[in-house]
Amino acid sequence: MLAVLSAGCGQRNAYAPPPTPQVVVANPVSRDVTTYVEYTGHTASVEAVEIRARVQGVLQSINFRPGSTVQRGDLLFVIEPELYEARAAQADANLQSARARLQAAEEQLSITQAIFTRNAGSKADLVQRTQARDEAIAALAQAQANLAAAKLDLTYTHIYAPVTGRIDRNFVDLGNLVGAGEPTLLASIVRQDPMYAYFEVSERDALDYRQRVRAGEVGSPEGVPRFRAEMALVNETGFPHLGYIDYMSNKLNPSTGTFEVRAVFPNAEGVLLPGLFVRVRVPLARGKQLLVPDEAIGSDQGGHFVLAVDAKNTVQRRPVQTGPLAEGQRIVLQGLAADDVIIVNGLQRARPGVVVNPVSAEEFNAPQGAQPGAAGASGSGPAGAGAGQQPPPPGAKPAAS
Repeated sequence: MLAVLSAGCGQRNAYAPPPTPQVVVANPVSRDVTTYVEYTGHTASVEAVEIRARVQGVLQSINFRPGSTVQRGDLLFVIEPELYEARAAQADANLQSARARLQAAEEQLSITQAIFTRNAGSKADLVQRTQARDEAIAALAQAQANLAAAKLDLTYTHIYAPVTGRIDRNFVDLGNLVGAGEPTLLASIVRQDPMYAYFEVSERDALDYRQRVRAGEVGSPEGVPRFRAEMALVNETGFPHLGYIDYMSNKLNPSTGTFEVRAVFPNAEGVLLPGLFVRVRVPLARGKQLLVPDEAIGSDQGGHFVLAVDAKNTVQRRPVQTGPLAEGQRIVLQGLAADDVIIVNGLQRARPGVVVNPVSAEEFNAPQGAQPGAAGASGSGPAGAGAGQQPPPPGAKPAAS
């Protein structure tokens, strides 16, 4: 009996090696994708105008609602026009007086010339009458200029919107004196459709982009010099706003090593506002690329890598050169081939040189009873031996029964 019990105890505590770790594998996907470069920037209005008082007077009326959209030519402010109407009338009267003086001077000169031609008058009288006529002409010109200036000042008393856009609040209330000593800021108008987006591009990206343009890899389908740009706000996913690049600075900023670039985006619905933080991406090229899930790529001091499985199911470390994200996956520029098998799930259970049990995502997500090689309920195999017990570590001695 003791011999039988000893034999059973030894069999029950015999060491069973752990099962081969299971990992999910897949091949890199090869398909045509568009590569992009992304930047951060800010929005700015295509037109921004400050409304200022150009004449001095009391602000008499405000003819807009703060924050509303005004059209070009709409009346915005009225500044005490009565004083400038009186000045214009005075200038007009001075003009009529100057005309009368000029007419009298011309008639006196004509009489003096007639007398002088009959040798009945002195030349000094002729010179004086000529001088008086010329002074009357100059006085008439001055009176005309004064009337034009008075009429111009009168027009400044009624301020109209110079552009169509959204107007800010009024910075001065009714009854205040404006324009005293300096042009008083009354309000501002910004045009919101379309909207600019400014961002900085590195020297390398700018040179690479220009090279691609010359090679015909980047351009507009219509053949016009408008290159596609996409934009997103901080609360948006993807890049829903489509526009085009219309400007790049003609010189490099030596302090930042960047070029200033501007893109134009339609804004008919008024979603975009000046001064917003935005993300902008610009397409570089379209062609065949290898794509892998971003979570399949690891990194260490040696750079980026993936874990591949060879024909013997042994894990191998493959250093790779990665590109940007495209269609939710990471572009691999170098280090992989389309027929390589890489681990996309279970990297924590794999390390280089370890033998693994590779399965596809379909097999991994299948019901437990349908997975190939699943352990049966009879307790046979490593998973069934000693159910509910943990195997001893390698080299451990069986415990006494």
